[in-house]
Amino acid sequence: MNADPLRLARRIGHEFTREELLLQALTHRSAASANNERLEFLGDALIGFVIAEALWKRFPEADEGTLSRMRASLVKRETLAALARGLDLGDYLHLGAGELRTGGYARDSILADAFEALWGAVYLDAGFTSARELVLRLFATRLAQTSATHAGKDPKTQLQEWLQAQRRPLPEYAVVATGGDQHAQTFVVSCTLSDADLGTRAEGGTRRGAEQAAAHAMLEQLKNA
Repeated sequence: MNADPLRLARRIGHEFTREELLLQALTHRSAASANNERLEFLGDALIGFVIAEALWKRFPEADEGTLSRMRASLVKRETLAALARGLDLGDYLHLGAGELRTGGYARDSILADAFEALWGAVYLDAGFTSARELVLRLFATRLAQTSATHAGKDPKTQLQEWLQAQRRPLPEYAVVATGGDQHAQTFVVSCTLSDADLGTRAEGGTRRGAEQAAAHAMLEQLKNA
């Protein structure tokens, strides 16, 4: 584990009473038998419910199918891994030697699982209300950007539709860098617009994931311009 886990706790806004829960949440099964798999189970359920409740309140006219699609887009592996990267979660993970060699600290699946385990640990340490408030704070921007109209549409599709509505050319994507072992590669992808001096870059465990993240960043630039 490279970084002090208490620094991560401060980043998410929670002071652990039981620090062993935090350490367990950051321990992959490749490193120890006391790992984060059971906490991941709790965190997965917790995040799913908190986001479902938030969407239910935010979109009173949305039907079950629409709410399900919105929830799925917010709690899918790529989204959780992106949020984990925003916390530099990979810097705090305790991995076995094999996973370290293959760049497991940057793999979407490991990051997403540890992210879920982290919230399972917060729940056990402080209860549902505290965990719910912190999850909502972390997801606040993404929840605010979610719309029933775009339910289930990925960022690349949303960006394309936004540009088409403005009668603008479609974006161009390019892989600008790759890293990691062959079995755990990371991709850096750029997204550019030919009619404007705008460009974004994003990293992902797959080329598609990086493209989606770059498209999301571009969409944010355009909306906030």
